[in-house]
Amino acid sequence: MTVSTSRRGFLKGAAATGAALIIGVTPKGALAAGNSAMLNPFVRIGADGSVTAIVKHFEKGQGPATGLSTLIAEEIGLRMDQIYFDFAPSNPQVYNNLMFGPFQGTGGSTAMANSFLQYRQAGAAAREMLLQAAAEAWQVDAGDLSLEEGVISGAGHSAPLGEFVAAAAELAPPENPDLKDPSEFRLIGNASVRRLDSAIKTDGSAQFAMDVYLPNQMIAMIARPEQRGALATGFDDSAARQVKGYINAAILPNKAGVAVYAENTWAAMQARESLEVTWDSSGAETRSSDEIEAEIRAALEAEPTYNVNKTDFAATRAAIDAADQVVEQVFYFPLLAHAPMEPLNCTIEPLADGGIILHDGAQMPTGPHMALSQILELPMEKVQIKTMLAGGSFGRRATPDADYQVEAGLAFAMTDRARPVKLVWSREDDLRSGYYRPAFGHKVRVGLTADGDIVGWEHQVAGQSIIKGTPFEASFVKDGVDHSSVEGAADTPYQIPNGSFGLTDTEKATSTLWWRSVGHSHTAYVMEVMMDMAAQAAGADPVDFRLKYLAGDGADQQRMAGVLKLAAQKAGWGSAPAGHSKGIAVHKSFGSYVAEVVEISGAPESGIRIENVTCVVDCGIAVNPDVIAAQMEGGIGYGIGHVMRDRITLTGGAVDQYNFPDYEPLRISDIGGIDVHIIPSAEPPTGVGEPGTPPAAPALANAISAQSNLRIGALPMTENGVDWV
Repeated sequence: MTVSTSRRGFLKGAAATGAALIIGVTPKGALAAGNSAMLNPFVRIGADGSVTAIVKHFEKGQGPATGLSTLIAEEIGLRMDQIYFDFAPSNPQVYNNLMFGPFQGTGGSTAMANSFLQYRQAGAAAREMLLQAAAEAWQVDAGDLSLEEGVISGAGHSAPLGEFVAAAAELAPPENPDLKDPSEFRLIGNASVRRLDSAIKTDGSAQFAMDVYLPNQMIAMIARPEQRGALATGFDDSAARQVKGYINAAILPNKAGVAVYAENTWAAMQARESLEVTWDSSGAETRSSDEIEAEIRAALEAEPTYNVNKTDFAATRAAIDAADQVVEQVFYFPLLAHAPMEPLNCTIEPLADGGIILHDGAQMPTGPHMALSQILELPMEKVQIKTMLAGGSFGRRATPDADYQVEAGLAFAMTDRARPVKLVWSREDDLRSGYYRPAFGHKVRVGLTADGDIVGWEHQVAGQSIIKGTPFEASFVKDGVDHSSVEGAADTPYQIPNGSFGLTDTEKATSTLWWRSVGHSHTAYVMEVMMDMAAQAAGADPVDFRLKYLAGDGADQQRMAGVLKLAAQKAGWGSAPAGHSKGIAVHKSFGSYVAEVVEISGAPESGIRIENVTCVVDCGIAVNPDVIAAQMEGGIGYGIGHVMRDRITLTGGAVDQYNFPDYEPLRISDIGGIDVHIIPSAEPPTGVGEPGTPPAAPALANAISAQSNLRIGALPMTENGVDWV
């Protein structure tokens, strides 16, 4: 969506309410000032000197609102208490994710990686324009002026930047503004910088999507089938009509469910519970978890469909068959739910001009923007998206088909469009009718010489593709291979001789979706457990064994070895108190390198306690160390919590789990402590939202094996011989 306003008209309007300096980019990526049909801003500066960062990545807890604001504050010359943030409107021409192409969205731990220079340049341009405006007002050389903590000073003058906003807005922005040298950084890399959204989340003033309440709004909840693919053919709402606040119900146009409308959420829940829906299950999923697992395990025993790295399978197998030792293991990973704390929801507000506003924790605004335009038969400029804070996502809010926003659009379309419609999912809806990390299996054979050297690594993967069958297939599936199924294994930084990787897709049992760290969530477990098993067979220390395959001058190898060595050092690798054991894992994902050591006490049969986790991360320039540490801690907890006791199972195609009592999230008492260490770096920043997750589970598994020799190939651990205290 673009705003059709001339620069002169914009400035005239701005003057009426106080001039503003707005810095952004044109669709071609050039810096520009003002507001026009080709521009939406990154930096907004009011006449009172207030500076607002316009954040193109939504905030679900991972910290981009603080991170991107830090970049602007650093380059302009502000304290963190002098900058505010607001979320960008939906406009992929200006706010596209540079790593996604012409698409606006947050995911893949890309927020800082793709915005680092973009936001610094916007801040630097604002600084130079303000200094130039001050120089002209004072008739001095701009080079003699500086801007610190919101005050422009030099050449015998001093004034707050707000005095020069109107004049700066008349200037052409510099094509290549000078960025500050890292030696000048006061905010970037400063561990004392705290999140901008902490206070509002603490005092309750933060507005999440679930908090939206509009006058005269209706609540819509959807009665969905228990089995994926079943269609609604009719319903009886006789009992629902007895519920106070019930309005009516209607089958969705796509027959995927029945929309129930009520005056409030409780009435919608009660009315939906009272509804009797007739379902056509002829095309629905009917398999149970045992059947799905059997299909995946059978695929691992057959020749893989795809030779991922185009290597010689026969040569790899021959090398392994001739080896002095062969280490092999089969792994199985169940379906997993995302289970964010805030269940899915969004609100559609009708406007007087016939357009609408979608109030949503919008992770991928472009998808719902296009979908609502089509469903409601509105031009794109008549659809606005107001991005709200979201209480977690872990990938769930980023569906390729904009599932819950489409539901809201269909529910709104069936009304007279006079009242706002707020769609609400319950926790049970999300666990039983949502999208899941797909089930996967791995089979690995590793051949070793008598001296403990790897001579061959055969790795087969089978599971349910996330990308195939979605609009992203044409872009992200190459030669039939969905890379998200094998990432972290087929492209491992380990220098493994005779490595072969095969992939077989199996039929999807549910709607599949990326889940925090996507394919790395299972490939890291397999790679790192197998490296431990190979080290044990070779009679080598697990750290030394890994370092042998990270030798060389390659950046991947050096940086991965760097975090591995430091993690071992910080965790006191090689020693443990009586009754304790330690396990280690290291992995590269989303451009970052993370090593983790888990220390445990106890025994599987009597109960294990996780005493401590030591984490080392190399994510390039650490823009906000406090945010990075928090993301590592959260990623570790997410990874460990799910492998401890969680899985989604199906019976006759229906999900068995309902809520947190039978899909139990990590509890704060589950982990004794987490120590995070960040490696100083001058490399460009990379992801931190997801990379803490992949090494956590294998480090725990390796600690258990070090204590008991129990190798856990199937998850969750509670279903395979491990108890917890």
